[in-house]
Amino acid sequence: MAAAGRIIKGFSLPYVALYHNDNGKVTYTKGRKLARGVEISVEAETTEANNFYADNRVAESVPGIFNNGTLTLTVDGLFLESERFIMGIEAEGKITVGNEEVKTTDYGETMSIPYVGVGAIVQYQSEGVTTYEPVLFTKARFNDTGISAKTMEGSIDWQTKQITATLLRDDTAAHNWKRVAEAQTTEEAAEAVIKAFLGITEA
Repeated sequence: MAAAGRIIKGFSLPYVALYHNDNGKVTYTKGRKLARGVEISVEAETTEANNFYADNRVAESVPGIFNNGTLTLTVDGLFLESERFIMGIEAEGKITVGNEEVKTTDYGETMSIPYVGVGAIVQYQSEGVTTYEPVLFTKARFNDTGISAKTMEGSIDWQTKQITATLLRDDTAAHNWKRVAEAQTTEEAAEAVIKAFLGITEA
C-alpha cells in the first residue's frame, strides 16, 4: 500500500518575474532568480463560508473563496539588483565622496513597485522517495523590504532577510492565485518548470 502522505523536506530557488495582463492573457517578463531560499510561508484570507441550516444543523455549505494573502519569504539576502527589481527602483542617485562619485539607490516617491509572479520549489519525501514540486504564485506585490541586522559577536550569527508580498488573484478567466505543477524527480527539472511558468527561455 502506498504511503498516506508525504513530508516537506525543503524549499529552494525562489524566482520572480514582472507580471503583465493583456485583456485577460497573463504573461511574465524579465524573470530571474531572486535569492537563495531559506523559508517560505503563505497565509491566505478567504471569504466566509455560506452555510444553509436545516433540521437544526448545517445541511449545505458553499466554501469561502480566496480573497488575498500574504507570502513571506526568508532568503539569505537580496543582491541590490534583485531588491531594485521587486521595489521598482530604476533611477540611480549619486553622492560625491572626495573626488569620487558613489552610486546610491534611493527609496522614495519615484519607486513604482510592480506586480510580479513568484515561483519556488518545495521538496517532499514519501516512502524514502524525494520529489520536487514547482509552485507559482501568479500575481503578487512585494512590500518595502526594510532592513534588520545586528552586530557580530564572538561567533558568527548568520542573519537572513525576510520579505513579504501581498498575493492576489490574477486576471485570467480562472482568476488563479496559485499554480502547482506535478512533482518532478530532480530539482533541475522542477527549476525548468518554474522558468517555463515565468517565461524564462534562456539557459
